Amino acid sequence: MEITIKSLDALPGAAAEFLGAIGGRTVFAFHGSMGAGKTTFIAEVCRQLGAADDSGSPTFSILNEYLAADGSPIYHFDFYRLESPQEALDLGAEDYLYSGHLCLLEWPDRIGTLLPEDAVDVEIVVNADGSRTLRMPDR
Repeated sequence: MEITIKSLDALPGAAAEFLGAIGGRTVFAFHGSMGAGKTTFIAEVCRQLGAADDSGSPTFSILNEYLAADGSPIYHFDFYRLESPQEALDLGAEDYLYSGHLCLLEWPDRIGTLLPEDAVDVEIVVNADGSRTLRMPDR
């Protein structure tokens, strides 16, 4: 699956398309360069799910938890500051990753083998014209 996001105005539609494609999958590992728009896209996904909280980057807290409109939790991780997978273990990341609830991860490479085997890799690429392309395997 590939979604092109031409501008910030296109974010709501792109997030809705993403949500329509996730099926029963719950753990999404977002990859992309610094500034590619991972946090911005994840914030819009949270908004689409009815999360009332401001869905900013959890860079300093590592994890932000939001509640969707249906009351289910959404876990947003930013592992950028981690020095080792052990730090993720110390946070209890495995409990969240295997909870069956939606987990959206930035910088997943920082947690090594803690990433569940069924995690879905989502790549966000910045195009020459400033648009973004989101790539995710089909179900």
